[in-house]
This record gives sequence, C-alpha cells and structure tokens, in this order.
Amino acid sequence: MSQQPVFSCSDVHVYVADREVVKGVDLTVPAGEIHAIMGPNGSGKSSLVSAIAGHPAFTLTGQLFLDGEEISELEPDEKARRGLFLAFQYPVAIPGVTVGSFLRAAVSARRGQDVPVREFRRELQAAMEALEMDRSFAGRYLNDGFSGGEKKRLEILQLLLLQPRFAMLDETDSGLDIDALRIVAGGINQAARGGEMGTLIVTHYQRLLNYVEPHVVHVFINGRIVRSGGPELALELEARGYDWLQPEAAAAGGVS
Repeated sequence: MSQQPVFSCSDVHVYVADREVVKGVDLTVPAGEIHAIMGPNGSGKSSLVSAIAGHPAFTLTGQLFLDGEEISELEPDEKARRGLFLAFQYPVAIPGVTVGSFLRAAVSARRGQDVPVREFRRELQAAMEALEMDRSFAGRYLNDGFSGGEKKRLEILQLLLLQPRFAMLDETDSGLDIDALRIVAGGINQAARGGEMGTLIVTHYQRLLNYVEPHVVHVFINGRIVRSGGPELALELEARGYDWLQPEAAAAGGVS
C-alpha cells in the first residue's frame, strides 16, 4: 500500500457566518486507506467535509492538499475535476435531468474529454449491475421521487464511475435497510479496491464499518479530532458512546 498522501489538510477551521464549527483539524489520508470520522450529532463532521468540497455556506481557513497540490482556493467544480468527491448526506433532486445524462456529463468533465456514448453505456451498465440497480434507473430524473436507499445507491454509482482520488462519504449509511447497506458497502469496497483512492467516511454508527473496514477511526467532538485509533475504536464507541471522551475533548480545547 502506498504511503503517499492522496489528501491532507492542516489547521482547518470552518465557520458558518461568525460561528466556528470546526476548530483546527489536521488530517492525512494515504492512497489506498479508508478513514472513518465518528462523533455525536452537531460535532462538525458534516461541516468539515462540506467545507472541504467548497460548499458556499461555509468559510474555510487552513490548507488542503490533493496529490500534493494546494486546493483550498479552488472552486468546487475545479476540486471535483481534480478528483475530490463528496457523497452528500441529503442529495438534491433535479427534475428534468436524467440520471444517465447527468452521469455522462460528470464523467466527461472528470476525464477532460467527451466520453463516447457506447463506451459510457458499457461502464454505466457494469456499475449498475454491481449495485443491483435496474437499467431503467438511468432514465429517471435525478433523485426525483427517489427513496433514501435509491439516493444513496446513486451516490455510490457516481463514485464508481468518476473514480476520484479522494472520496468523502457523508453518512452514506443513513436510512438504509440491511440489504441496501450491504450493496452500498460493496460498492464502496469495489471503488477502494484498486488502492489508488483515499476514502473518508463520516458516520454515527459501527454498522457500516462492519462491511467497510477502516484503517483508521477518528473521534470528532465539538469541532476537533480528539482521538484516533484502529477499527477497534469504532467498536468501543458503539459500546460506550462518546461521553467517556469528553475529558480529552476538554483538554484539547474542544469543549467550551
């Protein structure tokens, strides 16, 4: 496994208006590694990944590096073209735009050239089969009337087709039943299998990590990473919750 960082960030702070929600995060994810961020509601996990992706509701200070290039000042579409990917917690519906046309435009933008229709269809069908999706799905309007599980499968379908350098998955397990969770997790594992992509999973629960085993688990409390460890840390959090780490959070300045 390569130890070359595919993504790193240094002293990242995130603000919503004048309120600081992320309070100084340093993180390094090598190519081929899966990292998980776990923490209580309102701790800033989703704010962190949204701000990294460039969501306009957030102001980010600090440095972001993708494959050694400083990207913090790039627009969201430029970050995406370079291989930064965010699977949204709440994907937006776009009536009138089909899944197939959206995905072909996205893949063409990522590769920097138009993808021939026949080639794209082959890739799309292979990815949809891996996620146990009916072919008719490609003709539906983007997230319009989709169930929660369908929205999350579409996010992972994008992941498989775009082949990003660094993927951030924001509560991808939210609202999934056990069968959908297994399928979505299988798609994540397939995308990560080549060992070239770095992955950051934001989740509240251990259950996704039963299927997608992380190399490193980070505990996020009140805007800071207060502890990092191996997969066993996720099991401990599942058993004990987060209260036992509050003294460490306070010592780190994470509790006001």
